[in-house]
Amino acid sequence: MKILLYSGHLNWIYKSGVGRALRHQRRALEDAGVPYTTDPKDDYDIVHINTIFPSSYLLAKRAHRKGKRVVYHAHSTQEDFRNSFLFSNQVAPLFKKWISACYRTGDLILTPTPYSKSLLEGYGLDRPIVSVSNGIDLSYFDRAQADGARFREKYGIKDGEKVIISVGLFLERKGILEFVDMAKRLPQYRFIWFGETDLKTVPAAVRRAVRTQLPNLTFAGYVESDALRDAYAGCDLYWFPTHEETEGIVLLEALAMRAPTLIRAIPIYEGWLRHGANIYKGSTQEGFQKLIGDIVEKRVPNLTGAAYEVAQERSIHEIGRQLRRQYESLLTQSQPQRLPVLGTSNL
Repeated sequence: MKILLYSGHLNWIYKSGVGRALRHQRRALEDAGVPYTTDPKDDYDIVHINTIFPSSYLLAKRAHRKGKRVVYHAHSTQEDFRNSFLFSNQVAPLFKKWISACYRTGDLILTPTPYSKSLLEGYGLDRPIVSVSNGIDLSYFDRAQADGARFREKYGIKDGEKVIISVGLFLERKGILEFVDMAKRLPQYRFIWFGETDLKTVPAAVRRAVRTQLPNLTFAGYVESDALRDAYAGCDLYWFPTHEETEGIVLLEALAMRAPTLIRAIPIYEGWLRHGANIYKGSTQEGFQKLIGDIVEKRVPNLTGAAYEVAQERSIHEIGRQLRRQYESLLTQSQPQRLPVLGTSNL
């Protein structure tokens, strides 16, 4: 059994969650002893596709013509496409039709969480859909390997000063407007946002937020994993105010690094992340403001130990085992008769 891990235009998605997911898949397959290639010209038994570009769709069609099996990884939904780039809300219905056409080329659809699985089941895809976490590399995101003091020195954080970080693209969906607003509300704390997006591609409100000049607000841009690991270790709070996700790999990183963490109470985290048990959740700016103060000033219990157990359940080792099982099961099934999945009537 040999797997082709395909992303298409890797340079476009390297800094995104999909790019992180692909890197996690490589490590997971290595850990599970599953041979793989990233070269479509190599021989393979299954192609595991992670992107929704036209080249990805065409590769899936070619693979079927060659008698290969296709696993399509559904990292995107119409719901998390909304409130992202310019005109994303207007074109979201067309985006849903396109991703549905891509996903239907899969003999099996993988998606990171039961929540995203439930969304896709409502799309009428007529393909098996299985939830497999993107996973987290606990051997890398290990607090013992990080240097929180180096992070604090780099960004000029004074002794005793409290710092709140977040990680994500410059998207309204990610909660960047709320992050900037909170920096205004709490001038006594430092706020640092890691990640970036071309400002020409986002709405005016996001551009204004990123250009906000505050003495306690820093937009650090994209940083490599080593620097981000230091930030998780050196912060007083990781705040993830996102409104919609299919999982949130950066959240798993923060949990693995035992960073005190605050998230928005949204459906995706129901069931596995519980307020006051293994994480803190808020839903309004007023609620977040109080929770931020309570967490950084240690007026509420530290939940990082319980949160770490959530990350352990999604370790790269476990994800590799799950992927192997899905691949092996797919290869034992008879080749289905496939109908056309995309035509002018679909668009």
